Order: sequence, then structure tokens, then C-alpha cells
Amino acid sequence: MFTPARFVTFFAALQWLGFMFANTVVIPLSVGHAFQLTPEQISGAMARSFILTGAACLVQAAFGHRLPLMEGQSGLWWGVVLTLCSLAHGPGALKTVGSSLEIGMLLGGVALAVCAVLGLHRLLNRWFTPVTMAVLLILLGSQLVDIFFKGMVGVTESGKIQPGVASWALLVSLLVAVLTIAGKGLLSNFSILIGLSIGWVGYVIFFGSPAAATPPFRHMADWFVWGDPSWNSLDVGILLTAIVTALINTTNTIATLRAAEPTLAITVTDAGYRRSLLVSGLFTALSGPLAQVAYAPYTSTIGFLRTTRLVTKAPFLLGAALFVVMGLLPPVAGFFSRLPVPIGDAVLMVAYLQLFGSALQNLEGITFHFKSIYRIAAPVLLGLAIQALPAAAFSSLPQVLRAVLSNGMLVGVLMAVILENVIPWHRFASGSQAPQRVQAGPQSAGMDQSTRCR
Repeated sequence: MFTPARFVTFFAALQWLGFMFANTVVIPLSVGHAFQLTPEQISGAMARSFILTGAACLVQAAFGHRLPLMEGQSGLWWGVVLTLCSLAHGPGALKTVGSSLEIGMLLGGVALAVCAVLGLHRLLNRWFTPVTMAVLLILLGSQLVDIFFKGMVGVTESGKIQPGVASWALLVSLLVAVLTIAGKGLLSNFSILIGLSIGWVGYVIFFGSPAAATPPFRHMADWFVWGDPSWNSLDVGILLTAIVTALINTTNTIATLRAAEPTLAITVTDAGYRRSLLVSGLFTALSGPLAQVAYAPYTSTIGFLRTTRLVTKAPFLLGAALFVVMGLLPPVAGFFSRLPVPIGDAVLMVAYLQLFGSALQNLEGITFHFKSIYRIAAPVLLGLAIQALPAAAFSSLPQVLRAVLSNGMLVGVLMAVILENVIPWHRFASGSQAPQRVQAGPQSAGMDQSTRCR
């Protein structure tokens, strides 16, 4: 019998399905174009990404951290893959990058699993202070919102905004925000699903239906489509970059589980961290041969949970199972592949704004003054500055440094970790270290008032 509780569970699962789909569909498309794959190969990659993402969510929820948190293709890995592709020039360069990344992810996944067994998370938990967490969430939020904002306003390859698409997407984004903030009960809980549905229907009415991805996914079982690995085709610098990225990507696990504790009102155990890293290592290792962007828990899921306030596990499990089915049934995947990217991005941008709230929560109770402000200002502003630079600006650097130093979020987080664990900020007491007010005439007093740190 379809009771009210099952009604809520079913539509909550559809909302999870929409969230997973909108977060996943762009990645195989962008990576496929970066590696110059055929439409059939891209379709196969999309099917594999649906199946692998749904399976990763189910395995994490059942055997890993056991929480309703999306396990998806990592934004850090996505940025590294696209950056290395953009820097590949010359005959066979893309095949070298692809084959090296495939083997590098495999090795990185094994290294991640070993770190899980050795208890690496204990060291990371000590390094990740509340300020470091805030830096990570601010930079992650800015990186993702930048991507989604460009998508929702329909920026073309020539860099121009499509006014009609942008207007409708902004209205959808506003609708989701109003429902989230002012809505009550189910209206607020299902704001994302409502926004996706209304936005999709309106887009079809105003602009027509987007073309579907190419079914029937006969390339679903393809392996090593980025490049056939051989000793002659491997680049040691890219291999090392992949292994380092896999280890640094553990920050996603730490950040997500730490951020989930207040949202879900739970405490993640030592065993929970170990199991989560082990599962992420498994799916990272599988990602290489299957030509997928490697996996990690999505910190952005916290924004989704805070927006919908539906934190039970049953809808999450059902949504993940439906996502696997989407990958296995070409007609279903073909239908959902028609979701307009601007609408998906418009809805996700509202959900991801909640990351800023999570960042502020980490800073509650911390007082900043003219010295201690550097502990957050330096890593955040440096990370934003790097994010604003084009990828080509780093082409003069060695390969092993290029993928790391061109990632603003990664550099900002690493700088925050160093500042937090090297400098004894607790010694800079706000009261004793505040700048003294200069006793002078009106002109000096006016300058003091304008330069004093508030």
C-alpha cells in the first residue's frame, strides 16, 4: 500500500536521483570531448559513470561510512584530468596522458587502500582544523558555483551568454531558493525536485528539447578508452601526479565526514573513516581501467542535505539503485540525458550555496584580528587567484608540479594546513595583540579609524 511515508520516500529518492544525475552527467561529456572520443565511446562512458556512481553510493552506505552521502567523481580529479588534457600537444600526446592516468588511478587507488589500512585519517584529522575546513569549503564552493553559473547562463564556446536561457535558468534558481527559504514542509523538502521539474518543462516549451545522448551504449564494457597502456606510452610525471592526487583526494573524505557530523547529528568512528577510505580506494582503482574520473565522498552533499532536510538513508539507497538502473537501461538513460544542462546547473547552484554556511559554522567562536586574519585570508585569496588564471599559464612548469599548482582549491588547502600546523595562532591573543590607537589630531585620528582592523 502506498502510504504517506512511502510517498515521501519515493519522491525523496527521485530527488536524490536528480541530484546524482545532475552532478554526474557533465563529467563524462567534458572528459570525453577533452580526449576526443567518439559519440559512441562517450555514451559508453556515461553509462559506466551512472552504474559506477550508483554502485559506489550503495557500497559506501552499506559497508563504508554507512551514511547518506553521495560518492561521486571527484572535482579535484576532474580538474586534474582536464588540465592535463589541455596541456597535451603533439601527435600521440593525448594517448600518453590517457594511458598514464588510467594506470596512475589504478596505483593511486591501491595506495589509498593501503593508507586506509594504516589509519592515515588520524593524521589528516589532526591537520584539518576548523579553519582548514572552512578554507576547503569556501574554495570548493567557489569552484563549483563558478562552473554551475557559467552553465546556467548558457555560456557558448565563444564565451557569450544566451539571454533567454539565462533568464529562465535564473528564474528557476530563484524559485528553488524561495521554496528552500520560505517554503514549509514538503515544499521546502522537495525544492530541488520541484525546480528540476518546472525548469525542465519550461525549457522544453521555450527552447525545445535538447538532443539525447547516443544509445544503446554498445561501448558500455569498453576498457582503457583514453589510451592503451604500454611501457612506452607511460609518463612517469603523470603517474606520480595521479598517485599524489589520489592521496590528496583523501581530504574530500575527511572534509565530508567531518561536515556531516553536525548535519546528521552523528559522530563518525575511527572504523568509519577506515572503511570510507577503503571503498574510495577501490572505486578509484576501478576508475582507471574503466576510463572514469576517480571517486570520493561529495562534500557538496552537505549542502543538499541542509537544503532538503531529508537525512534518512532509505531514499538515498533507493535513489542510488535507480541510478544503477539508469545506466543499465539505455531508453531510461536516453530520456534523462535530455535534462537541460542550464536547468541542472541552476538548481545545483542553490544547493551548493549551502557550502558557505558550512564554512561559517567551522569558524564559529574564532576571533580574527589584524594578525590572525592571515590564517584564512591568505589561503582563500591565493586559491581564488589561482582559480582565475587560465590553465595555459602553468604550461612552463614541470609536469609533476603543473597539475597540483594549477588547482586553486588544492593549493589553498595545502597552504591552510601548513599555516595551521606551523604557526601557533593561539599565542596571538586578540586583546593583547590589537593595534594601539594613536592619540593625535583629527587628521591622524581619521586615518586610524579607516585602517583599524574591525
